[in-house]
Amino acid sequence: MSPTGKKLKLAAALVAPRASSGGWRHDNAATTEGLELAYCARLAGQAEAGKLDFLFMPDQYRTPGATPDEFERHSNVWLEPVTLMSALAAVTTHVGLAATVSTTFQEPYHVARMFASLDHLSGGRASWNIVQSRGDAEESNFGGGCRPAQEERAEHSRQFVEIVKALWDSWEDGAIVADKVSGIYADPSKVHRLNHESKWFTVKGPLNVPRPPQGHPLLIEAGESDAFRERAARQADVIFTMLNDLSAAREFYRDTKRRLAAYGRGWDDLVIMPGLSLIVGATPEEARRKQEELARLERSTPRLDLVSFLTGLNMEKRGLRIDSELPDAADELPGSKYAAHKERADQLGLRTVEELYRELERGFGHLSIVGSAEQVADTLEEWLALEAADGFIYIPSVLPSGLNDLVELVVPELQRRGIFKTDYEGATLRERLGVSRPRNSFTGG
Repeated sequence: MSPTGKKLKLAAALVAPRASSGGWRHDNAATTEGLELAYCARLAGQAEAGKLDFLFMPDQYRTPGATPDEFERHSNVWLEPVTLMSALAAVTTHVGLAATVSTTFQEPYHVARMFASLDHLSGGRASWNIVQSRGDAEESNFGGGCRPAQEERAEHSRQFVEIVKALWDSWEDGAIVADKVSGIYADPSKVHRLNHESKWFTVKGPLNVPRPPQGHPLLIEAGESDAFRERAARQADVIFTMLNDLSAAREFYRDTKRRLAAYGRGWDDLVIMPGLSLIVGATPEEARRKQEELARLERSTPRLDLVSFLTGLNMEKRGLRIDSELPDAADELPGSKYAAHKERADQLGLRTVEELYRELERGFGHLSIVGSAEQVADTLEEWLALEAADGFIYIPSVLPSGLNDLVELVVPELQRRGIFKTDYEGATLRERLGVSRPRNSFTGG
C-alpha cells in the first residue's frame, strides 16, 4: 500500500507508435484489423477488464510519412478519435474515452457539441485531449488562410477552450423541464447566450446539446514548459507529459500543483500522468527478448516527421535529408526550438542533422521500463509514493499484445500491493479520477 494511501491512475493509448517505424511487422501486431470496430471493441473490453481509467486516442491531421520510402515501409493510417470513441461508448460501461482534437483546425461550437454528445452517450465518460497544431505539415491540408500564426496559437487555444466550456455551461443543470402537462420544455432563465466576439471567434450560443453529465468532459493537456504549467493549473484536469527522470518529475509535480490554489482549485483537481513505455515479461529475461525482437524489426533510418519534431527543423519544407549539414539558425525566430538546438550542436561539434537528432534522442522519451511485472510495479510504486506522478498513460509498443501484458501481468501485481483499484468506483470519469465537477460559469453553481 502506498504510504499516502493513494492509488495509481492508469490509462492506455489505442495506438502503438513503434508500429509506425516497423513494429507493425511483429507477429503480435495488428495491421489492417486495427481499423475494424470488432478489434477496437476487444481492446476496450480488455482495458475495462483491467479496470483502466480511460482509453486515450492521439491524433494529428496528416500522415507521418513524407517520402515514398516512408509510405512504403511505415504504417501511416488510423481512425478519427471522436468517431472511434463514440462507437466504443456503445460497447463499454466504465472505461473513460479520451479523444484528441486540435484547437487550430476546428471551431469551438463543433468541438463543444461533439464532446457534450459523447459525454451524454457514454454516461459521463468523455475526455478531450486538447492540442495545438504546429508547423506547416498539417496546415497544408486546410485552406481558408484564417488560421492563427504560430506565435498566436497558445492564446488562440486559450480562448477556444474558454468558449467551449462556456457553451457546455450555456444550459444549466435542470434547465430542461419537459413537463408534458404544462407544456413547458425548458426554463429560459437557465439557458444562456455567450455573445462572444473576438479576433478569431464569433459565437452567439447557446449550444444545442444540454450540459454534459460531467459538467465539462475531462480536459487533458500535454506539455512541460513554465507557460504550460500555468495554463494547465488554470484549466486542465489531467496532464499528459513526457518525463523520464524521477527528480525532474517530482519538481514538475510540486511546481505545477502549487499553482492550483491561485485558481481556486484543490491539490487533487489536477491529475498528473506521464507517458509510460513498457516491455514486460514473466521474467526479466523474457522482457529483454521481447525488446530485442522489436529492435530487429524497427528501421534504423528515423522518420522525417520525428526528426522535425525533435530538432525543430521542417525537414520536408526545407528539403533536408538525415545526412544534410545543419542549416544556419540566423533565419529562425529568437527562442525557437531549432535555434536553441543549433547552439547546443555548435558547442558539441555536431555537423549533420542526424548527429543532432541522435544527441537529442538520447534524452527524449517517456518513462521506459523493461522487466518483469514486479520490476515494473517497483518503479510505478516509487513514482507514486514520492509524488512524481498520480498515474501513467501507457503507450504500447505493440497492440494488442502490449495491452494484454499490462492487464494480465502488471495490473494484478499493482492490485496485490494495494496501489491499484480492484473495481470501478463512481459514476463518471471525473468521480473515478477524484477530479471535482466544475461549477457553471454563468451561475457559479
